[in-house]
Amino acid sequence: MKKFLAILLIMTVATGALFAAGQSEEATEVKIGFIGPMTGDYANYGELMSQAVRLAAEQRNAAGGVAGMQIEVVVEDSEGVVEKGQAAIEKLASVDKVNGIVGAVFSGVSIAVAPRANAEQIVMISPSSTHADLTGIGNYIFRTTPSDALQADVAAAYFADVMGIKKLAVLYVKNDYSQGLYEEVSNIFEAKGGEVVAAETALQGDKDFKTQLTKIKAAAPEAIYIPNYVAEMAQILEQAASLGIKAKFLSADGFSNPEIYDLAGEYTNGVIYTGPVEADVAAGSTSFATDYSAKWGVEPDSFSKNSFDGANIIFDAVEKVYNEMGKIDAAAVRDVVAATTDYEGVSGSVSFASNGDLIAVQGIFEVQNQKPVQIGVYSVDGTDLVEIK
Repeated sequence: MKKFLAILLIMTVATGALFAAGQSEEATEVKIGFIGPMTGDYANYGELMSQAVRLAAEQRNAAGGVAGMQIEVVVEDSEGVVEKGQAAIEKLASVDKVNGIVGAVFSGVSIAVAPRANAEQIVMISPSSTHADLTGIGNYIFRTTPSDALQADVAAAYFADVMGIKKLAVLYVKNDYSQGLYEEVSNIFEAKGGEVVAAETALQGDKDFKTQLTKIKAAAPEAIYIPNYVAEMAQILEQAASLGIKAKFLSADGFSNPEIYDLAGEYTNGVIYTGPVEADVAAGSTSFATDYSAKWGVEPDSFSKNSFDGANIIFDAVEKVYNEMGKIDAAAVRDVVAATTDYEGVSGSVSFASNGDLIAVQGIFEVQNQKPVQIGVYSVDGTDLVEIK
């Protein structure tokens, strides 16, 4: 009797395993994950980008889904913290078994979750993580935003060659994004003959920067570079004004989040920053902005466009693979994404380099009357700045 029960148990387990394996190949829905800050000081970044992913899924579902399958979006809150991001990728990979991920939002979190996504063969497309090392983590990692390598090259060359700045100060935050840009821009700026007269730092989440700003003021820079996130930058700009600092403020693509104008108001005027190029004439850009605003009651930012495109690139890849193979094969999905060339998205034309980076140019913006105005588009040839338009 015991022998019979043991055999029956083995047969039951084996049958269950075969059934489970069959289910994994016969997909009935497509799941896409999103990792970003949905609560805390940086929630506005995550909200704007996740809304774009949800809109992409909603529109695709209304049009019949992906190869006839409906899309489910699973949003995980990282709070902009590495540990929360690691918990998010664990859930998305092990529990939700997503077919792709848009995110993570911040470079530090993306660098932390990318190894797991790559190991699990989950295509991950970040709409906003710019750290130069990110895509080198694995061949399942991509981004629809320019790398810091390009952003730093363009920024430093623009500051030195176009603006003619000779003395630069930097106030950066100790995270992968801010510190990485500080190091790259400083190195290139000094190689061009400029001088970094002060380099002050802070911790993410700090509210008081007066000590650092007082030291910077004493160094008498012509401009102050603050490659940070909106919560810190708003405080820096307001406190600098209270200290009577007259130097020009410069920043990076973290400044492109529209919340900065709510937090810092008139103190934003005159700031010059690098960011994703405006896609005024991109395919569907106008209709996307209209649809997004109608759905969510706010205007999309540039990272929202990147998120929308990233989601649709994954949807297209899954559909192509499913139609050809009758199943969702992760390696095949990755290969289709990697082959993306001249994809006409709402952020502009998207092509991926062999390392997963976006082949891109960089925009230069100046804030005028609390609105960003694109004043130039650049690339670099070696160390030389090249104006595109």
